[in-house]
Amino acid sequence: MSSAAGGGPASSTPAAPRGQRPRRGDVVELRIEGVAHGGAAVGRLERYVVFVDGAFPGELVRAEILRSKRDYANARAVEILAPSPDRVPQRCDHGGHPCPGSPWQELRYERQLELKEGLVDDALRRIGRLDGFDLEPILPAVEPWRYRNKMEYSFGTADDGSLALGFHRRGRWDVVDGVHDCWLASERSNAARNLVRDWCAQRGLDALDRRTREGFLRNLIVREGRRTGELQVRLVTADGEFEHEDFCRTVLAYDPGAGVLWTRTDRLAETTQGGETEVLAGAAVLHEELCDLRLRISPDAFFQTNTETAEALYGLARDYARLTGSERVYDLYCGLGTLSLVLALRAGEVWGLDVVREAIADAIENARACEIENVHFFAGDVRDALRPLAERAPRPDVAVVDPPRAGLSQKVVRRLLETNPGRIVYVSCNPTTLAPNARQMVDAGYRLVKVRPVDMFPHTPHIESVALLEREGGAGG
Repeated sequence: MSSAAGGGPASSTPAAPRGQRPRRGDVVELRIEGVAHGGAAVGRLERYVVFVDGAFPGELVRAEILRSKRDYANARAVEILAPSPDRVPQRCDHGGHPCPGSPWQELRYERQLELKEGLVDDALRRIGRLDGFDLEPILPAVEPWRYRNKMEYSFGTADDGSLALGFHRRGRWDVVDGVHDCWLASERSNAARNLVRDWCAQRGLDALDRRTREGFLRNLIVREGRRTGELQVRLVTADGEFEHEDFCRTVLAYDPGAGVLWTRTDRLAETTQGGETEVLAGAAVLHEELCDLRLRISPDAFFQTNTETAEALYGLARDYARLTGSERVYDLYCGLGTLSLVLALRAGEVWGLDVVREAIADAIENARACEIENVHFFAGDVRDALRPLAERAPRPDVAVVDPPRAGLSQKVVRRLLETNPGRIVYVSCNPTTLAPNARQMVDAGYRLVKVRPVDMFPHTPHIESVALLEREGGAGG
């Protein structure tokens, strides 16, 4: 039995000569052994490693080589010769193409959790050369489907010339596949996207061409408060004008309380950040409730995209901090202050630091609205602002860090270690950067006590985790 997995028949493509490094365009037969960090499947031609998109552990596949290097190759599965018993049908419809936003949705959810837990363990032991820690069982997502509170879509042109609104095809920066029902988004969010697409198509608005840079429509961001019921629709375009009053009326007819925003930007990069944003209706901010706190979120502010599981993640970080009510806590990369406020309910005082000034403004307003007075927020780059913060608020008992995927630079780790916290709670969205950061802390006299993976992003290879490190000589975990 065989099944297709993207691409057409491979019979006309040359097979790789046995014993030689494959070339681009060759088709090879591989038994998939496991997954690599980032989610690609791993197969081998003797000792030569091939990273395969569209395959899962245990499968026998035919894969087309896309890129060949001295030590490894990248490939895509074109035929599944022997599927894994963990393979399940794809729910999202992308015109026969694999879903670009959730490439693991064809893998049984319980197996996804097993692989993610193994990737965290592998990163810490192999990359970080760490052992002696307790790897706690992965915390599953509260909701494995329709969990995202924010969706970012791209406009494009479909094969038939019609307007498409969806996601970039996997591996293609210049092709956008339209989507009708994304299973990561709520039905309400899907309906708002389809409404905007149809309105733009009826008005004859064209999508930005990623090659020529011509066209008007760039992106659409749909954000919703899962607990508050608020909805925000933000259209991102190139410079120019359109019938924004009619657009606004159309969105408000669907949801009278929606915030309707219009961002104009001439940036070359595919990004929804920056530009000039105008509020067409409603408010610029969205509100959400998390851990019994009501939070305001500015359009460009970072907020965890999985509200329900973020609540579990922050609860875990709070528990790892083991606060008794008297501790001074640093919360670095605090964003709009969500975790800072959660910690402040059990700490003596919390000092939050983030480089995004709009997020800090949200954090200050959130603390005021929640009537939490033992938290202080400052805007600044952690690399430069941590020493001045330590002069103002002497040594923290606990430091919490929640950096972006790139992790902490060695300089930031050194600055953090200078403050000499008794405990460090590291909230990580990338185990391959957590591992070397934890290694540097261990080399400086800390002990990695425990780590728990958290599945914030079901059906994707992304992994969140919380780690506890303690200064040697401190209390155990």
